[in-house]
Amino acid sequence: MPLGELVDILDSKREPITKRDRIEGPYPYYGATGVLDWVSAFLFDEPLVLIGEDGAKWGAGENSAFPVAGKTWVNNHAHVLRPHRDAVVDDWLIYYLNATDLSEFISGMTVPKLNQGRLRDIPIPLPPLKEQKRIVAVLDQAFAALDRARAHAEANLADAENLFASELDAVIAEGSNGWARRPLSSLGAIQTGSTPKTTEPGNFGDDIPFITPGDFRTDGSLDTDNRGLSKRGASKVRLIPSGSALMVCIGATIGKAGFTEIEVATNQQINAITPNDDVSGEFLYYQFITPRFQKELRKRAGQATLPIVSKGKWSELTVHVPPSLSTQMQVVAKMRDMRAHSERLQASYRAKLADISTLRQSLLQKAFSGELT
Repeated sequence: MPLGELVDILDSKREPITKRDRIEGPYPYYGATGVLDWVSAFLFDEPLVLIGEDGAKWGAGENSAFPVAGKTWVNNHAHVLRPHRDAVVDDWLIYYLNATDLSEFISGMTVPKLNQGRLRDIPIPLPPLKEQKRIVAVLDQAFAALDRARAHAEANLADAENLFASELDAVIAEGSNGWARRPLSSLGAIQTGSTPKTTEPGNFGDDIPFITPGDFRTDGSLDTDNRGLSKRGASKVRLIPSGSALMVCIGATIGKAGFTEIEVATNQQINAITPNDDVSGEFLYYQFITPRFQKELRKRAGQATLPIVSKGKWSELTVHVPPSLSTQMQVVAKMRDMRAHSERLQASYRAKLADISTLRQSLLQKAFSGELT
């Protein structure tokens, strides 16, 4: 049956309150996706179903519909539905609306909206009340188990995401005896990048990769497939040799770090160190991404709108360095392995979360096609 024949729509009783006019209180103030605030008065005092009118998402599995109960206030961004409970169960209606892709009922390109007219037209499958209640009970039980599985997988994913950072600190700490705290200036040649004149197109080509802050990958490698310099352009800047460690030292992405295994050029937002023969550039990269180094970097950047750490200030920053190159490379190998292990775990838990979402949707499809026993 059309949704409009199964519910009373109480939208005329809604009332928005601007943030400056809200008086804090004990009653939830609802918008399109849930509680926005708590206020001192209420408009409704009964069990109801809300579904986003605008400012929500209406794809399958987006949870655009949700229940409310007791004393509540609802603004004008959520439709307010009172189900005819002699015909439809509240949770049946919510499960169906959330399981269904409602895109065909959405109007407006700039501001998508589920207007009241289209809302009334949404067809709702309607088995007998007893069957609705049975299916809702099955879904409640199944989804409670899936929610527990999701919480467990999310916790494991968070642990996996933190594993590399924790191991990084542990490895650095384990090797602290005999390691020396040294300024970057003592470990190699430091330089700041520069950009050839962009008004001369001949400066750019495919001969030398030209690195900008957007080219730093999360694993420390660099995306070298973007804009590059021609031999002419490369002759006008100081190139950064392979084996160097790099860091963004200007702008919103300050602190991004990486290392290069090929010769590159960079723009002026990036500082680089080409290490001495007894220092590994990749080891320096791992030092750069430790919380301690990042904290010290930001201290020197100040609180300006455009944070900047000059080459001189960057040169003064210190890192903890083992006395031998072989020890540094052992640390590098350990960190590579730990990062790979962490990424494998993360991929596994993300796959589990995706499977849980797929299973939820499969159960809902079975429920509304009469196949859920």
